[in-house]
Amino acid sequence: MPEIYVSTDVESDGPIPGPNSMLSFASAAYTADKQLLSTFSANLETLPDAIPDAKTAEWWSTQPEAWAACRSNLLSPTVAMRAYVKWIETLPGKPVFVAYPAGFDFLFVYWYLMRFAGESPFSHSALDVKSFAMAMLKSEYRNSSKRNMPKHWFDDLPHTHVALDDAIEQGAMFCNMLAENNRR
Repeated sequence: MPEIYVSTDVESDGPIPGPNSMLSFASAAYTADKQLLSTFSANLETLPDAIPDAKTAEWWSTQPEAWAACRSNLLSPTVAMRAYVKWIETLPGKPVFVAYPAGFDFLFVYWYLMRFAGESPFSHSALDVKSFAMAMLKSEYRNSSKRNMPKHWFDDLPHTHVALDDAIEQGAMFCNMLAENNRR
């Protein structure tokens, strides 16, 4: 069964799930040869006892279009996460969670999956694009940022802080990296 790379981006109102809420998330399912199979996105109602982080709220004030996008058509976390699990189950292969940085995005998605759907189709693992870049570039982790990555890894896709745009952009970048790694 082939691996399907589920590039995922999260937008939140703070650094950790529970005390803060995941506002929106999106995934773009790619084959290794960069075929975009399908996408999933959802904007979520905030958690009842969560409080937005002050620094994150300040950052959101500089992103009015992305804020408006993630606050429309809200779903309860239970409805969204259960629909997400069903979407993942329709993918024609074994799902691999991919994110940049996985430490942030997977933290939220896994916590929400376990709390509201009772399961994680990804088990408890995620592929971090920055760590993959570190290995490919043979550099230190902190030097493996996007500004130090080769331009040919990037397609001309927008990075808007709208979860679906960012998931698609990051997934295409990962597939470009994967193709180059496989050619080596």
